[in-house]
Amino acid sequence: MSDSDFAPLLQPLDLGFTRLQNRIMMGSMHTGLEDERGGYKKLAAFYLERARAGVGLIVTGGVSPTLRGRLSPFASQLSFPWQVYKHRHVTQAVHLTQTKICLQLLHAGRYGYHPFCQAPSAIQSPISPFKPGAMSVRQIKKTIQAFAHSAELAKKAGYDGVEVMGSEGYLINQFACRHTNKREDKWGGSLQNRIRFSVEIVREIRQRVGYDWIIIYRLSMLDLLSDGNTWAEIVLHAKAIEAAGASMINTGIGWHEVRIPTIASIVPAAAFSWVTKKLKAEVNLPLITSNRINRPEVAAACLHNNEADMVSLARPFLADAQWVKKIQHNQIALINTCIACNQACLDHVFNNQQASCLVNPFACYETKYVIQRVENPGTVIIIGLGVAGLSCALTAAKRGHKVIAYDAGGAGGQFNLAARIPGKEDYRFTVRYFLNQLEKYKVALHLHKKVTFEDLRNNHADAIVIATGVTPRLPQIEGIDHASVMNYEDAICGKKDPGQKVAIIGAGGIGFDVAEKLLNFSSQYNWYQHWGIDCEYKNAGGLLTQPVEDHSQRRIYLLQRKNEKPGKNLGKTTGWVHRLSLKKAGVEMLAGVQYKKIDDAGLHLLHQGKDKLLAVDTVVLCAGQVSERSLYEQLKAGGRTVYVIGGACEAIELNAERAIRQGMELGLNL
Repeated sequence: MSDSDFAPLLQPLDLGFTRLQNRIMMGSMHTGLEDERGGYKKLAAFYLERARAGVGLIVTGGVSPTLRGRLSPFASQLSFPWQVYKHRHVTQAVHLTQTKICLQLLHAGRYGYHPFCQAPSAIQSPISPFKPGAMSVRQIKKTIQAFAHSAELAKKAGYDGVEVMGSEGYLINQFACRHTNKREDKWGGSLQNRIRFSVEIVREIRQRVGYDWIIIYRLSMLDLLSDGNTWAEIVLHAKAIEAAGASMINTGIGWHEVRIPTIASIVPAAAFSWVTKKLKAEVNLPLITSNRINRPEVAAACLHNNEADMVSLARPFLADAQWVKKIQHNQIALINTCIACNQACLDHVFNNQQASCLVNPFACYETKYVIQRVENPGTVIIIGLGVAGLSCALTAAKRGHKVIAYDAGGAGGQFNLAARIPGKEDYRFTVRYFLNQLEKYKVALHLHKKVTFEDLRNNHADAIVIATGVTPRLPQIEGIDHASVMNYEDAICGKKDPGQKVAIIGAGGIGFDVAEKLLNFSSQYNWYQHWGIDCEYKNAGGLLTQPVEDHSQRRIYLLQRKNEKPGKNLGKTTGWVHRLSLKKAGVEMLAGVQYKKIDDAGLHLLHQGKDKLLAVDTVVLCAGQVSERSLYEQLKAGGRTVYVIGGACEAIELNAERAIRQGMELGLNL
């Protein structure tokens, strides 16, 4: 694409009293630094790097206006003057640039993970162990004042505005929606009563902070609940928020408790920009669209198509702090693309860990991991260019070392397989990023070159890094060499043709990937219909009255030895998506099986104490991997300075996040 294709992204956005330098917003995301002692200094470094690269507007992770509104017992809160000081680390850093920054005000409501949580009605969330207390009228009014007071403190802290979190099923959304608001007073019942809470919050903030300060309202435009709001109610809510004094409206999609994916990799690019466009005809405020916008061409298309006035990206700024700068310099191929895996960001946060990024382990560790040029550059040889080897090669090259890298095949390793899985196509951009960066830093690449011990015996390199990855493990089953058997690489790459009845041995991440690869849907498959989303918005909550059932043309069995729920160890925030996706497609999952033999009749096994024959014509092995480290052992025995990383180091629970981080950390220490 040419520079002009991205021009709409780089145009300023005039809000009247202030001007944003472009139409790109770094959306709200919690990093864990907010809750860490001294974390705001680290947070300042995190935001500053993105601000220096030219993002127009930053919205922070959610901060509660009250104690009861916290997400967890020790989560962030801004209610007292003494709390202002730490926020100034962030605002002063960002204001070294032209970037504006807003504080997100978020009251968790019944999503609060503590026994003091409150909600409009005492209805427990299906994703929380704590039943909320129903708020009294006095508590409602005090909470409105608390939001406004927090906004005043945010202004004193130097923020350019606030985003009021009114979506994703948090407290304000709980008031607005009949699903959670069963009140019979003036705060419940009719739409006017249900949205009174959000409208009075915005109105009170505007009165407190004046008319020259940004107020973004994040509106739930698509509840994805059967008793969610109708489109007419969404429009009336938006108009009421506009009249109350908001500066912009941001797009919120779905509730956290809804079993419809909204940000996972399986979600199509910019899947919900249509609903933002639908609202543009109804209000005069600038609208921000969000969810699964990860690439410049996707973001630019949203503006080209007049779907929004601004685009919001959150995780892509974890993947690449220089996202905007690279667009400005038309260096699109050098962008480290977010692959929506959630493994190091949301999964970490939901496990009370500090967030980072699988493809960019520097994210949120800007003060810990610093690339410094070495005084005496050496020669580093890297054998194997899966993501661990690629990460190490790039980091070492950035430090000034002469890097020579080899791979027996093409670069990318297991990521090349992942990129062939439906919904994971963006994984190819990670490989593209590394290869383009290695070219930029003049790394000598030798692809399709198998290196032996003899090739390295007399080499005088200062360090040799073995990143040769893994090979599929062959389980001990009678008939394992039967013609019907293939490994997962052959199945994914299409080297062999799977039949119409398939048994997959192993229900880990790769087993699920293979199942999704082999789901041969009909040509009529429609992602929105499959998940029950009504793009015409005829029904409340934006749901179809009946999701379209689209079973696979293949009969697939997903099997595992462990007697536990298949996919139990998949990602915390995406595992349910994969399990539900396979279930909807008719995949049969069996746990606690013992494999007896494979023959012309199919796969013989023992399940729940009974013999069972699966009359399949194909058996795909996804029973783990073994490390490929023979070269490492030879070099180590020969007294060479040699390191091993990635799958070659540890094949159990193959982990790309760990592999890339290992490669980076080794590169920093060579």
